Amino acid sequence: MMSGNPEKKPYDALGPETILDAVESVGYQCDGGQLALNSYENRVYQIGIEEDSSLVVKFYRPQRWTDVAILEEHLFSQELADLEITAVPPIADHEGRTLHQFKAFRFALYPKRGGRAPELEDPETLAQLGRFMGRIHQVGQSKRFEHRPTLDIESFGVSSRQFLLESGFIPLEMVSPYRSLTEDLLDRIRAGFERAGKVASIRLHGDCHGGNILWTDSGPHFVDFDDARMGPAIQDLWMCLSGDREERSLQLSHLLSGYLQFAEFNPRELHLIEPLRTLRMMHYAAWVARRWHDPAFPRAFPWFNGPRYWDEHLLSLREQAALMEELPLEWKL
Repeated sequence: MMSGNPEKKPYDALGPETILDAVESVGYQCDGGQLALNSYENRVYQIGIEEDSSLVVKFYRPQRWTDVAILEEHLFSQELADLEITAVPPIADHEGRTLHQFKAFRFALYPKRGGRAPELEDPETLAQLGRFMGRIHQVGQSKRFEHRPTLDIESFGVSSRQFLLESGFIPLEMVSPYRSLTEDLLDRIRAGFERAGKVASIRLHGDCHGGNILWTDSGPHFVDFDDARMGPAIQDLWMCLSGDREERSLQLSHLLSGYLQFAEFNPRELHLIEPLRTLRMMHYAAWVARRWHDPAFPRAFPWFNGPRYWDEHLLSLREQAALMEELPLEWKL
C-alpha cells in the first residue's frame, strides 16, 4: 500500500464533467448519463455510452494502492474470468491497459453486470456459491500476490486499535474500557490463530459478502476485488454465514458441499472464524475514522461520531470475546 498523508477531500476535483472526460479519454463517447453507485472507499459510476451498453467506471482513492497493487487485482480477476469463473475484470484498451490516468485520478472501466443479492438461506444457492468459491481458491493458491497485503492481526487488529485510541473518536469515558477490552480481544485472537496452527495463505477476494456477489439465473458474478489480499480460505467463506450457531453450521455444510468439489479445505481454519470476525469489526471502526476527512463519510455514517455507536461497538466486541471461547463450528457432508 502507498504511504503518505491523504488529501483532506480526495474527490473534490472529481466533478461530473471530469468523470465523463475521463471515460472519453480512453475512446468512448458518453451520452451524458451518469449514476453514482454505492461505494465509499472509491468512487464508482454507471456511465451511459452512445449506441452501446453502459459502462461502470471506478476512480481509485488517491494514495491507497500503488499502481502495481491495482494491476495485481486486475490480473487476478482476469485470470479467473479466463477460466470461466464469473469474476468481473476491468476492460482492457487496444494496448492491453486496464489502469488509466486522467488528471489526478486513476481509474478503470468495467462492463455493467446486473444481478440480485444471493439468497444465503437457500441450500442450493450456498452449494453453488461454494462451487464457485472453491474454483476461485483453486486459482488463488496457484501463486502469491507480490504487491498486495496479507490479512493479519497486526494490520487489522493492532494498528486499528492504536489508531482509534489516538484518534479522539472514542468518548473519553469509554477509552479505558475500550483499551482493556481490545487488549484482551487481541490475546484471544492470537490464541485462536494458535489453535488453528499453520494454515495456507492464498489469494482471496477478501471482502466476499453478499453485496459483492450479484446473483443471476445462471449463478453469481463476483465483483469488487478492491480488497483482494493474501489470507486463509475461510475469510471468503465465513461472511456468507449468519444466524445462530445451528443455522451457521447448516449453512457451512451446504457451502462446503460445493466448495470441496474443487478445492481442499483445512477444518482447522474453523478456529479462525470468530477471530477474523473480531478483526473485521475492529478494522471497520478504524476505517471509518481514518476516512472521516472525506465528506462522504460523515454523511454516510453520522452515527459514528457519537456515544451510542461506541456503546454498541463495545457491546459487540464483548460478545466476540465470549464467542472466541466457544468450540468451532461443525459441518456435516
